[in-house]
Amino acid sequence: MPDTARMSRRAFIRSAVSAGAGIAMAQVVPASALGLGRRPAPSNRIVMGCIGVGGQGTGNMQVFLGQPDVQVVAVCDVDRNHLNNAKSIVDRHYGNGDCAAYTDFRELLARKDLDAISLATPDHWHAIPAIMAMNAGLDVYGEKPISHCLMEGRAMANA
Repeated sequence: MPDTARMSRRAFIRSAVSAGAGIAMAQVVPASALGLGRRPAPSNRIVMGCIGVGGQGTGNMQVFLGQPDVQVVAVCDVDRNHLNNAKSIVDRHYGNGDCAAYTDFRELLARKDLDAISLATPDHWHAIPAIMAMNAGLDVYGEKPISHCLMEGRAMANA
């Protein structure tokens, strides 16, 4: 056997340990945690809550559910029919019952795992949840008119 085809014992051990570690990691770390397959890694996902899940809000929520880098984890509405419907849509989409449901938007905003919210409350009720969300460090998706008057708009811009 020529010298070029021979492997030193040290190189063989290094190679075997690397292969063994790779196989062990595949058994311990799920592919989803590494962002393999069809879903981004958890650190690359936007964790979202939806406030106001009536007709428009549910439509917005379903668009966000269709984004592979968004994970909807909570919904909020004062109307329990809208709330239960939205929760069932999210739970069905992810195949579990993990979506949290709130009737008080302040409870949703108190969650520490959120990155953003979708805000689809009636027009006259956009400012307070938006300002509170921004003050909590969250990004806010809202549709026009985002404010009911100039003062509300300036307060949101300053938040």
